[in-house]
Amino acid sequence: MKRTRTTLADGRDLLYFAADDEPTPPAPPDLRDLPPVSTASQLRWDPLLDEWVMMASHRQHRTFMPARDECPLCPSRQGRRTEIPAPDYTVAIFENRFPSLSTEAHPDTGDVAHPLVDVRPGYGRCEVVCFTSDHNARFADLDPRQARLVVDAWADRTTELSSLDGVEQVFCFESRGREIGVTLSHPHGQIYAYPFVTPRTRRMLEVARRHRERTGRDLHSDVVAAERAGSRVLAETAHWVAFVPAAARWPVEVHLYPLRRVGTIPELTGEERDDFARLYLDVLRRFDRLYDAPLPYISAWHQAPVTDDEDLSRLHLQLFSVRRSADKLKYLAGSESGMNAFITDVLPEDVARRLREV
Repeated sequence: MKRTRTTLADGRDLLYFAADDEPTPPAPPDLRDLPPVSTASQLRWDPLLDEWVMMASHRQHRTFMPARDECPLCPSRQGRRTEIPAPDYTVAIFENRFPSLSTEAHPDTGDVAHPLVDVRPGYGRCEVVCFTSDHNARFADLDPRQARLVVDAWADRTTELSSLDGVEQVFCFESRGREIGVTLSHPHGQIYAYPFVTPRTRRMLEVARRHRERTGRDLHSDVVAAERAGSRVLAETAHWVAFVPAAARWPVEVHLYPLRRVGTIPELTGEERDDFARLYLDVLRRFDRLYDAPLPYISAWHQAPVTDDEDLSRLHLQLFSVRRSADKLKYLAGSESGMNAFITDVLPEDVARRLREV
């Protein structure tokens, strides 16, 4: 993989990724006149839930569903300047113009006037990952070589962002579809470098710790072994397995695990990355064949936090959709939103069968 680093007009980093055999012309300059990026993000501690909440009011003004010819993630062409100055690219990653977290977050956190609520600058980093220059494509449309390049880019960013002072966890993800709340239709994902370990990861670590203390075994390995022996396996390859979890919370949900226990994307071998790219494309295409229209989904990489001294984490990808039938969505209603107690509308075994058959 080749990587070319440059900067945008307001000082944000931009990186181009290409395969080793691709030509890499010099990165053209960004000639736009841009205002400074906001550095006013805050973290506020929720004393009732024992977790951080990010405050980023400047994101109210971020770009929302522009017309095709105004897409900021397309290459710059015919005098139209975008976030990508190059006339074409394979994979591009840049710092978000409307970040929830910033390495330049300033110390002015205001006067919250609450003795139990700690307030800190919203330190961290948010990046946008453009999977392809083709505005009309989907990740599922990529060939395995292009998908593998995206995996390599995720690995590159995980390694670099994990080295930043103050970063405790790196999260790579994709949200697709208006139903999810996506604000740009160009095929893209994001990467968050958090200054804390996220609530879901903290919870999984606590549960894995108790399982190890009780049984002496690794919880994720036991889950994978049980699922591989069950009826919810969607597909299995030489290095990966994809299954619908027995206690799935979402109408359509698939977890992809490497068969070898690793904690982060950079730890995957070249063969494991190639194998993942093929399996992931297969699963995404099954998602899109399930109904008459492509499924809205969230694709979330669960990686070990930067510090995992107890070795409790295991890398896996969680892929899920809010669509519960061809014409119905699952909304997080009272039980889910108010109590975080999920009610699943369809049985995981039925979902696995239908995904195998499409």
